[in-house]
Amino acid sequence: MKKKLLSVLLAGAMALSLAACGNSTPAADNEGVMTYAEYAAADLDTEVTVETYVQAHQSWWDNKVTVYTQDDDGAYFLYELQCSEEDAEKLVPGTKIRVSGFKSEWSGEVEIVDAKFEFVDDGTSFIASPVDLTDKLASDDLINYQNQLFAANGLTVVARPSGNAFDYKWDNSGSHDENSDLYFDVQDAAGNTITLTIESYLCDNTTDIYETVENLNVGDTVDVEGYLYWYEGANPHIVGMGVHPN
Repeated sequence: MKKKLLSVLLAGAMALSLAACGNSTPAADNEGVMTYAEYAAADLDTEVTVETYVQAHQSWWDNKVTVYTQDDDGAYFLYELQCSEEDAEKLVPGTKIRVSGFKSEWSGEVEIVDAKFEFVDDGTSFIASPVDLTDKLASDDLINYQNQLFAANGLTVVARPSGNAFDYKWDNSGSHDENSDLYFDVQDAAGNTITLTIESYLCDNTTDIYETVENLNVGDTVDVEGYLYWYEGANPHIVGMGVHPN
C-alpha cells in the first residue's frame, strides 16, 4: 500500500542539524556519526546521524526524495529526505551521504524521517551485492535483512486472491498507469508464499521490470532481486527479475 504522503511530525526540533542539502562534508569530520549497530540499537523517535551509500531512489517531488541506502553492515530507508531536484540527480548509486533525522517505524518498516543530508567527499563508494535469501523467506531471521538488497531464486508465481498472476495496486483497483504499483505472489520450494511489489515511484510503467511482471503467468518460475521493504511483514520492492523458460 502507498504510504501517507507526509510523515507525522515528531515532537520537538532537531537539536543538531546538517548544513543545507547538497553541501560537502570533509572525510575527517565524523563527530556524532553512528555505526549501523548503534543505529539499530537506538530507540524509535530519537535523533540519529549515519553515513551511508545510495543504492537507488524513488522519483523526486516537492523537494523530497525517498532513498534506499546501504553500507557493509546494514541498510537504511530514508523516507522523504529533504532534497532539491538538482541534488536528487546527484544521488547516483554508490554516492556517500551523511543523514540526520529521526528513527521511526511505520507498519513494521524502520526508517529515517524528517531528515536532511549532505554529500560526503572522502573518495569512497559502495554498491551492495544482493544477499541470497531464497531459503529465508519464511524465517524469523528475515527481518534482520530489512531494507537490504537481496535475491531469491526458483520461486513459483501463484494466483493472487483476484485469480490474476499480478494485480494493479494491492486490491486490483489500478491500471497500467504511472501511479499503479504491481503486486504478485510467489512461493518458495517449501510452499511458503510472499507478496512482492513493483513500487511505481521506483520502477514505473516504462521500465523493463514493470513490463516483465505484466507478462507473468501463474506457474512461471522466477528469480528476483530487490530491496527488503517491510509493510506488516515482508513486502519487498523488486527491481530485477528473470523468468525461467517453460
